Amino acid sequence: MVDQLNGTFFPDGPADFLHAPHLKSLAKRSVRFANAYTASPLCAPARASFMSGQLPSRTRVYDNAAEFASDIPTFAHHLRRAGYQTALSGKMHFVGPDQLHGFEERLTTDIYPADFGWTPDYTRPGERIDWWYHNLGSVTGAGVAEISNQMEYDDEVAYNATRKLYDLSRGQDERPWLLTVSFTHPHDPYVARRKFWDLYEDCPELDPAIPAIPYDEQDPHSKRLMDACDHTAFDISSEEIRRARRGYFANISYIDEKVGEILDVLERSRMAENTAILVVSDHGDMLGDRGLWFKMNFFEGSARVPLMIAAPGWQPGLVEQPVSTLDVCPTIAALAGIDIGQLAPWTDGEDLAPLAAAKGGRAPVPMEYAAEGSVSPLVAIRDGRYKLTLCEVDPPILIDLEADPAELRNLADDPAHGEEMVRLTTLAGEQWDLGRYDAAVRESQARRHVVYEALRNGAYYPWDYQPLQRASERYMRNHMDLNVLEESQRFPRGE
Repeated sequence: MVDQLNGTFFPDGPADFLHAPHLKSLAKRSVRFANAYTASPLCAPARASFMSGQLPSRTRVYDNAAEFASDIPTFAHHLRRAGYQTALSGKMHFVGPDQLHGFEERLTTDIYPADFGWTPDYTRPGERIDWWYHNLGSVTGAGVAEISNQMEYDDEVAYNATRKLYDLSRGQDERPWLLTVSFTHPHDPYVARRKFWDLYEDCPELDPAIPAIPYDEQDPHSKRLMDACDHTAFDISSEEIRRARRGYFANISYIDEKVGEILDVLERSRMAENTAILVVSDHGDMLGDRGLWFKMNFFEGSARVPLMIAAPGWQPGLVEQPVSTLDVCPTIAALAGIDIGQLAPWTDGEDLAPLAAAKGGRAPVPMEYAAEGSVSPLVAIRDGRYKLTLCEVDPPILIDLEADPAELRNLADDPAHGEEMVRLTTLAGEQWDLGRYDAAVRESQARRHVVYEALRNGAYYPWDYQPLQRASERYMRNHMDLNVLEESQRFPRGE
């Protein structure tokens, strides 16, 4: 799993201009889902949804500081219950004291805090919380660095993932296994190592495909997002935009190298042929299209994500039917022989195996957003060529993505699309009670503000995950037999 990777750059695997040889090789043997959408265009809600197969309105993970409840089954729970060993290396942005959510082992800490400190406040619309809100410094500060906070993290994630694969290859635990590897790149800041930066000197994609829309002509939610990013404090030049996009593309190549390291160890540890591999992102990044950055909206750059699955018995191919990251949980479970429909009938996702085999379809894809930059929950439905966005405080937005892939024409008031508008609005009404959703979000925010302020007074006990480091059980120690140790830690033997 990667963070903030724009799915429009994966129309059929990585786009040609991307220097991503390992992901391109993987794509050739995968089912590629060209129109995969996040359940919510923000880290924590998206991750809780793809792990559980449930929308944020069910998980109650509305934003990046909402607790993921321990009683919600995830794909890690389902596989662990079925006898799998389950491990996580990297980011999952779990909020709350449960930092495992079905994983038997967690190999790293998280990169973001696990408490309620990043809770938005709908009672103060328009207020910026500067110490943690995104701002455009990620754009003006784009460039080259050989180490950064995020690089340090992803280097550690890849190291622990490959080390875990070597441990699994030794066969000392005979259970089947699930390993989730979750990187924080290419998430901003758009800072990249020189060797990857140099790959994109003459990149044809450094200018946004969709020109910036003046602030006064933006839709209400886009205006709120620009305000939340403190856009008036920055005068972004075209060269700074190009540098930011270059850093972003460079970090896709950085991640590609990490993926290559993992796949190489999987191959050399003789486990590749019996392993299913799923690649997904939590959400995308607007990268300056329309004058917007980061995510937090339902436009294609923010809401569409790459999704590829290479699995034994699956034939490679391209699926253009819209699908959801909600489908990750039931699909992973089905690959392990588990019927989510029997165990978790409340699941909003669907097993993608029938669609991958061209033997089925998928229901309309739902999306939700109720975090910073919003003042009331937003919801969206992608069905066929159309996408409808609704919010109690904003006018609806209806887009025909086949006729208008840049999403520049709102058809909500167009009489020629009246029937489609009625149909999708009816579907949305069956899915959501927006007034009830708004009340639930406000209640959650209010509770968390009280709890966070209380827990920061007096002695502070962090919820951030501390990986268990058992140095006394690693390498050679005097309660071990050296001969047994050396033999048991070698793989393969006899070659």
